[in-house]
Amino acid sequence: MHSSVPILSCCTSCLPKINTIPQPYMYVQQPSGACEPLQHCLLVIPQGQGLFCLPQGLRQAMHITQLNRECLLHLFSFLDKNSRKSLAKTCHKLLEVFQDPLLWSLLNFHSPVELKKDNFLLGPALKYLSICWYSERVKVCNIEDWMKNSFQKDFCNRHENTVTDFLLEVCNRCPNLLSLTLSGCGHVTDDCILLLLKNCPNLRILKLENCVRITDQTLEAVTLYGSSLQTLHVDFCRNITQTGLERVREKCPSVTLRAERSANMIPDNKPGKKLMLEKASRKLVQL
Repeated sequence: MHSSVPILSCCTSCLPKINTIPQPYMYVQQPSGACEPLQHCLLVIPQGQGLFCLPQGLRQAMHITQLNRECLLHLFSFLDKNSRKSLAKTCHKLLEVFQDPLLWSLLNFHSPVELKKDNFLLGPALKYLSICWYSERVKVCNIEDWMKNSFQKDFCNRHENTVTDFLLEVCNRCPNLLSLTLSGCGHVTDDCILLLLKNCPNLRILKLENCVRITDQTLEAVTLYGSSLQTLHVDFCRNITQTGLERVREKCPSVTLRAERSANMIPDNKPGKKLMLEKASRKLVQL
């Protein structure tokens, strides 16, 4: 089964006149020359400041599957995860491109649900990983555990298992990871970061933002296993202390460390029964 994606050809002088690309057409810039009213198929792919060009003699209709593996990988690199998966379903050749580890050097996720989908691959080619989410429902996970009701705890437990399982897979399959960004991930623990540092010895950039379970144990793990680390951010991680930050600066002077507001935030600490009784008494007096 061949893909039916049509591609239109045009010359350099006509390309700037194209304001919109009607789906499912794609375009390619031809070498400068006279424009012909062709109804054939070629591809336009942005590549830096220029465009990906096919040979001038290639003027006959063709299927996308006739492109070589290098070109197909380049095309796939401009698609998001869902689009890659959809295109891979059209034929075996495109499925092979989808399954090529070289395609998956960078992954971005914006919700816990995305971690469960089958529209991506984890492998040794993964170099850059980002997991960032800020939805209202996910904010529940950043509430202190002792303040959560039973519904919130159940909701957070499901998220915790999803995130933990995914990061364990990264530890096992992605030893060449260079950069990791975790933002708003309330379930990421010190143990997860410790395993990542041990199993990804080439990790150079670690950015943690609003990860409420991260403590000084992560900073200690950095001093022990972050030999390749160059950049460390622990912004808005409320259970980080000034003591832990100073230890990183002392043990790892070459690491660029940033900890915006972390050491100045109030850490998680369940109030003692005496304090809670005092607050309750004050409320009764006020009534």
